[in-house]
Amino acid sequence: MTNVRRVFYDTEFIDDGRTIRLISIGMVDEDGKTYYAVVDDVELMQDAMLHPWLPDNVMVHLPGHLDTRAGRKWVWDRSHKDYGAVKSRAQIAAEVAMWLLAPGQPVELWAWFGAYDHVALAQLFGPMSGLPTGIPMFTHELRQRWEECGHPDLPAQHSAHNALTDAYWDRAVWMRCEAARQDTFARRAGMGQLRREAERVRRGV
Repeated sequence: MTNVRRVFYDTEFIDDGRTIRLISIGMVDEDGKTYYAVVDDVELMQDAMLHPWLPDNVMVHLPGHLDTRAGRKWVWDRSHKDYGAVKSRAQIAAEVAMWLLAPGQPVELWAWFGAYDHVALAQLFGPMSGLPTGIPMFTHELRQRWEECGHPDLPAQHSAHNALTDAYWDRAVWMRCEAARQDTFARRAGMGQLRREAERVRRGV
């Protein structure tokens, strides 16, 4: 496929073993264009704050907090640098579709441990049949690509579990995997050339 647009993304969500409830989504393409959004749902955020892992790892990055003076209710922080990313699910769905499809190129999705991410993304649009035409029905598994490329050194991961930061990290991993693949191809090509030269010497050509 030529002229494909590779998009690296990450989602944060509540997973209770039955449902996946999207909290935030971050996307970045090879050219560095980004999209980031946080779901504007106070009840969702309060539920996330009851989770044993999410408060210390995900919620700390979001533009809001529990207000103890208001009965431990979630309140948005309008002064936070990411407050503009707080949007309704409907708005996020419309913007994600536009962001992915507007350039008019075939889209290729990539994520690290992408199975859950793809469900969280797809359910923005409802059931599987509701996925807009042009948005892939699967996400390429970046962890698998990393293993196939011989486990190249992973880039440092700063601010893990911020969806946009993690999307940038995904792109960096993919770039290292591609560099490792190119090195492998070059070595194989060089070895092939050496073998051909050796054969010519052996044959006296």
